[in-house]
Amino acid sequence: MRCPFRVNQEGGVRVSKNILVVYKKNFEDVHDEALDIVKNTLENINEELDIKVNYSAREKVSREDFIGRDLVVVLGGDGTLTSIAHSVDEKTPVMGVNSHPREMDNDGSYGFYMGSDPINFGKDIRKALSNDAIVNILPRLQAEISTTSGNVIRSDPALNDLLLANTHQYQPSKYKLQRKEDSKNSEINCIQYSSGCLFSTFLGQGAWYRHINNIEGTTFPENEIDNHYLFVSRDLPRNDRRDDGTYWAWTDQPTIFTSDMHRGYVVADGWDETHFTRGATISVSLNGPSLKLLTFRNTIYDRVSYWIKTN
Repeated sequence: MRCPFRVNQEGGVRVSKNILVVYKKNFEDVHDEALDIVKNTLENINEELDIKVNYSAREKVSREDFIGRDLVVVLGGDGTLTSIAHSVDEKTPVMGVNSHPREMDNDGSYGFYMGSDPINFGKDIRKALSNDAIVNILPRLQAEISTTSGNVIRSDPALNDLLLANTHQYQPSKYKLQRKEDSKNSEINCIQYSSGCLFSTFLGQGAWYRHINNIEGTTFPENEIDNHYLFVSRDLPRNDRRDDGTYWAWTDQPTIFTSDMHRGYVVADGWDETHFTRGATISVSLNGPSLKLLTFRNTIYDRVSYWIKTN
């Protein structure tokens, strides 16, 4: 899908840039207006920067649409980005454009992962295409499921969080929990009954994790934020909420589950579900493909500096 080489007026050769724009479509004027700005901007710089652009609504985009792209532009909010990011490989840069910024409207989106907005899009897209943007390499969680028949299935990678639970939320999640010793937690091997387990990347803890586990005021070493993740057993009985990594943990070791549920699932970033049955073994770790996210005025980590303990 990559565009061919093209010859400029001086006879030199330059490579065309192949861009995919994925946009939020919910028939609200503010999103349509933002899309018009993006389209007009890209049309105006087409010959200047030699680009080819395709557009797709979030609801219609497929994995094949992302293959061979030089840049993916996501127009919407964090939900739009996390809903399609699992289809993007670790080499393709992603540029988030907040179509409804809170700075312009109190009812707008905070857009944590969105490095640009309609006002700054013109200058930001030029930086992205000239390799002058800030490149943030973000780790992602992933679950590997080994079925009783010997098949191995990988969940979608999760930029924010990953849930492992009984598909019937009114029934308890039953499982064996195992994890090797790390620098902060002892080795664990126990049976648990909970409402399921939630995992979060360092950056994703503000999305859901802190609503489940009270870790306000906790900071994390700067040299661990790219190789550690957060874990918590939801609604674990109070008597079982020990401080040994079985209730919650900040760890770099894979967490291993053996399911004792008739049917369970892994849900990545609140979107696609990967199901498993009793006897399946599920390993959760930061082994997912990383995401190459572009920002323009500060790094992603600058936005959560209050969570980081500098060395």
